Amino acid sequence: MSETFADVWDAIEDTPEQAANLKARGALMREIERWTRDSGLTQTARQLGITQPRLSDLMRGRIDKFSLDALVNMTGAAGLKVSVTVGRHAA
Repeated sequence: MSETFADVWDAIEDTPEQAANLKARGALMREIERWTRDSGLTQTARQLGITQPRLSDLMRGRIDKFSLDALVNMTGAAGLKVSVTVGRHAA
């Protein structure tokens, strides 16, 4: 019998907590990447408070290189609003 998952993070991570962390980091990275592409700014890395190589890691989706805290700080520096929703797992 095959197991089904709500999304890829649930399938590849060992615990629901690890999957939730990666989901949050992935969502923040996508929004920062979108902002970076849409901003048209030439000093995007500087505005985010990071180096150009670090921005390249973000743009390449290197999720393992970024903590949730660092990504929240970058969204704030970009003028983006972060919102958190907490709910219960289905029984």
